[in-house]
Amino acid sequence: MADDLFNSFMNGPDEQGRFGIFGGRFVSETLMPLILSLEEEYNRAKDDPAFWAEMKDLWTHYVGRPSPLYHAERLSTELGGAKIYMKRDELNHTGAHKVNNVLGQILLARRMGKTRIIAETGAGQHGVATATVCAKFGLKCIVYMGAHDVKRQAPNVFRMRLLGAEVIPVTSGRGTLKDAMNDALRDWVTNVRDTFYCIGTAAGPHPYPAMVRDFQSIIGKEVRWQLAEQEGEGRLPDTVIAAIGGGSNAIGLFHPFLDDPSVKIIGVEAGGKGVDDRIQHCASLTGGRPGVLHGNRTYLLQDDDGQIQEGYSISAGLDYPGIGPEHSWLHESGRAEYVSITDKEALEAFQVSCRTEGIIPALEPSHALAHVMKIAPKLPSDHIIVMNMCGRGDKDVFTVAKHLGFDMSDTEEGRSFEE
Repeated sequence: MADDLFNSFMNGPDEQGRFGIFGGRFVSETLMPLILSLEEEYNRAKDDPAFWAEMKDLWTHYVGRPSPLYHAERLSTELGGAKIYMKRDELNHTGAHKVNNVLGQILLARRMGKTRIIAETGAGQHGVATATVCAKFGLKCIVYMGAHDVKRQAPNVFRMRLLGAEVIPVTSGRGTLKDAMNDALRDWVTNVRDTFYCIGTAAGPHPYPAMVRDFQSIIGKEVRWQLAEQEGEGRLPDTVIAAIGGGSNAIGLFHPFLDDPSVKIIGVEAGGKGVDDRIQHCASLTGGRPGVLHGNRTYLLQDDDGQIQEGYSISAGLDYPGIGPEHSWLHESGRAEYVSITDKEALEAFQVSCRTEGIIPALEPSHALAHVMKIAPKLPSDHIIVMNMCGRGDKDVFTVAKHLGFDMSDTEEGRSFEE
């Protein structure tokens, strides 16, 4: 790839929020003033040392950053080939990468005088992070969550309610992340005066994709200096890998390496039951095409008439029929490679992580780990892979147990398991 193309990546979107033909602002007239006001406030905050000082203080003393960069030695040995590192963002307060971005958005909301925070959530981690930060600052919190996800992510629903949030089950569509985002946008249009919409992924109308990416880029920035400390000055990873639903954890890892042509970038989508014409997956780049959803133009799962199709994934956090517009741009430019992993492969990786490293991962990063397991044995021993362990697995234990045939409601089986 030409040097001038690499040099263009760090410049980000144009003034209309477009990454090439992707991104932009496709919103109602009611929302446009709010979007422009948010963009103005974020531009002021970016140049305000006091804003970043508060962010750094919260990241350090509230979130627990920097998260460790961990050499997965047993896993590397078992697979053979490449040396594998895990960026341990599941060790953040609230158990995922989501809090990195939520803190930034809610600090902006406070600067704008907003007292009511709404959010959408799929796996529940963004909802938990939003409820957590709202509790810290005494803000009202409403979380929209698909009814299907409410059932399969019950631990996170309970956590949100403990933190004082109102969790509203969304029954439209298939009751997943897309539908929750639809209802959150409707709420925002209705309550423009006091409400701030805290979007959980690098999607939505500009400036959300760029703003969320900027807050999440702390992940990749830390990897750069941590790897240099552990492997030697100037050492960069050879490959970085992350799972992608909307794509916030992935773009957070990828963005600080976009201008380093030696670093291969791989995003892993949810292949569900297999990428085919029946849409039993959520692999937008693998099985979709460009269209408009939730205020931005990006790759989507859609039919011939442009109607959004329902995706499927075992992972609630990847169960979204679109992807952040910057990922679409990176895909079409060729800077990043995007692949898909099936439910079955992710479940296998989940168990391998538990067995070899004593780390119970969320199902989202299990997809990324499954691709690591495919490619690591084929690479030389001096090749360094960094994957983002973006969430912990306590929220997914019921789902995994069900798919592995373990009945957690069976007291007899439970006793034998404990023994």
